[in-house]
Amino acid sequence: MMDLTTVEARVLGALVEKSRTTPDYYPMTLNALTAACNQSSNRDPVTAFTEVEIDDAMRSLRDRNAARSVRTSRSRIMKHQHDLENLLVIERAASSLLAVLLLRGPQTVGELRMRTERYHDFESLDAVEVSLRVMAADDPALVRRLDRQPGQKETRWVELLTAKAPEAVPEIRPTSATAFAQLPDLATRVEALEARVTELEQQLGD
Repeated sequence: MMDLTTVEARVLGALVEKSRTTPDYYPMTLNALTAACNQSSNRDPVTAFTEVEIDDAMRSLRDRNAARSVRTSRSRIMKHQHDLENLLVIERAASSLLAVLLLRGPQTVGELRMRTERYHDFESLDAVEVSLRVMAADDPALVRRLDRQPGQKETRWVELLTAKAPEAVPEIRPTSATAFAQLPDLATRVEALEARVTELEQQLGD
């Protein structure tokens, strides 16, 4: 929808997060915003963006009306704030979910409820699910549910403000020797591992 870059997505997510979790220090200076984007907790991946990169991202977000920069009456320092809810015409619940998805990538409903506790009070997992479904039904959609991947117990949701959501990887379930033979790369790796195990066993025996 917005085709945000990696830096822009991190900046927008950090602005929403800090507006909820540390309102006394919001809007944010460039230095504080850079630290928020690069913090080691509640971020995936952890980044090391420079102030120049953050400043450029803020300029782009202002051009898209997704953020604003202001000077308060008590300070000459430029401070930054998001305008996501006005831009997308969404409620606090939706912007909270988007922020966590922007900061940490695809997540399950349970993870989203736990990680938005300081942003918005979702009464239950069902409340989170309802918000996500409403956002997915928007035109254009703001989020999308990913197909369940092999080894995963729950489906995950991804935001659609940046690049397209990753395509679902079909689950592979070989049911016979013929099916297994159709996976040459996997078969080769297994054979190599078996050979290595045999070699190590022989060395231990010696």
